[in-house]
Amino acid sequence: MRTTKALPLALLALLVAVAMVSSGCGSNGGAGAATAASADETATAGDNASTDAGGTPTDGGVLKLATSFDVDPPTFFTGNNAQAFIAGSVYDRLIDYPPDSLEPQPSLAKAWKLSKDGKALTLQLRDDVTFHTGRKFTSKDVQFSIEQYADPKRVAQFQRTAAAVVGFDTSKPYEVTLKLAHPTSNIFDLLATVPILDRRTIGEFDTGKNFVGTGPFEFVSWTPGSKVVLKANKDYWGGAPHLEGAELEIVPNSQTQVSQLRAGQVDGIYDASFVDLQSLEASGQFQLLKLIGTDRALYVGANVESNVLKDPRLRQAIAYAVDRDRIANDVFRGFATPINLPWPSYSPAYSAKDNTTYTLDTDKAKQLVGEIGNVPTVPLSYVAESPNASASAQIIQSNLEAVGIPVKLEPTDVAQATKQLIGGEYPGLWVTEHSFGQFSPSTLAVTAYPFNAEQNASNFASPAYEKAADAAWESPEPKSPAALQAYKQINDILLKDLFLIELVDFDPVVAATPDLHGVTWTKRNELDLANAYLSH
Repeated sequence: MRTTKALPLALLALLVAVAMVSSGCGSNGGAGAATAASADETATAGDNASTDAGGTPTDGGVLKLATSFDVDPPTFFTGNNAQAFIAGSVYDRLIDYPPDSLEPQPSLAKAWKLSKDGKALTLQLRDDVTFHTGRKFTSKDVQFSIEQYADPKRVAQFQRTAAAVVGFDTSKPYEVTLKLAHPTSNIFDLLATVPILDRRTIGEFDTGKNFVGTGPFEFVSWTPGSKVVLKANKDYWGGAPHLEGAELEIVPNSQTQVSQLRAGQVDGIYDASFVDLQSLEASGQFQLLKLIGTDRALYVGANVESNVLKDPRLRQAIAYAVDRDRIANDVFRGFATPINLPWPSYSPAYSAKDNTTYTLDTDKAKQLVGEIGNVPTVPLSYVAESPNASASAQIIQSNLEAVGIPVKLEPTDVAQATKQLIGGEYPGLWVTEHSFGQFSPSTLAVTAYPFNAEQNASNFASPAYEKAADAAWESPEPKSPAALQAYKQINDILLKDLFLIELVDFDPVVAATPDLHGVTWTKRNELDLANAYLSH
């Protein structure tokens, strides 16, 4: 939790209860309800703890982490590990979510009220927050940040939802009313995602020269291809961090990251394969931080404009042919679960029955391929730097060739993969990961590049899908009969048209030294280091 203040027992019990129940996204009980927290009781939802308390927290020390990814300012909001390192430590959001529910919790917004028609959301803001420059945070910064996120040049997946905020009342410095074009069921997803930016330094943000927020750490420097350096914000509104600073090493090779962790050169790594994670855990010398609630899914995407993949029977054959259990066991070493749909169990769109629609059935796959006839070679792209995607691609190739679908593996780098995903430019199949299933169901259908009903990476277009996505998005109550019907329609289309084929669901894992304590994380897969400390 990003606070050093003790919580009253009643509020603490409320937060614990919220973290243990499944919930739809709303304003703490529906239209017109407000949060239970007062200004003195406000706490950011820390989402989950890394380890036990580790004794009395100690101050000092610089935490060193490593990842394969580098910062790319033009795509900052897409949130690769390097950008998430900055976003989670330098910036705050208006609200936060617990790990296993969609019940918003206070952060920079301490309370809120949604109008009866669902078209106006009034937020009460903290009045004790300053940017790292010393400037006071006010309602105008909320407007600026959401407008920046809505700008298409920012390459933000929540752009469409941000654009649904069509007006702002910032007449009071610590109150802001968001005026919505229509009821927007995932408005709190947006507020849990948009970092509050400093409008005075946005030019430096655009070039990567400086990132100024209100968070527990201040940006010091970024050396492209090498390192990101942060220092503690001693004036943080939630209390000064224990750490003096945090550094992120850019280490493209995951095996090198593992070697550096073993040698004590870094305290934690993002990108180890699950085989290496299993080995690190078995050694008894390291801990695994399983980022529960950040749900990621490995999937096969299909460009439905490709000649061979236009036929839905071929996509169905692929869904039957892939051995999800083998991928879960051999690649993810038991850390993943086979799936057909993208939702975690607490999502209102989750269906246990539908989630097992496609299981391994090579006979059915061969039958479908036989109906199609001679199938030309299909390209299968994957990011070469990803050990999970690389190993999974080889299994998928073997599975598909066993049922008569010849496959050519095409490794790409991260930059090319991002361009192809955003632009819908993959030539055939691809295997990669997606997120957003952990948010409101409408977020996936109107936000995520692989799923977006208006324009997606598969070039899949369907009036029925757009109608269902909009119905889910514009529903004022995420668990209303109309919303649940829209989710069912979305599920039916995903399972019938298979423009993407879900394989396994997993929570990302960070391997770390046992000396690291107090790490939490957000639903956005960003580490929260506000209360982290090193015991050595």
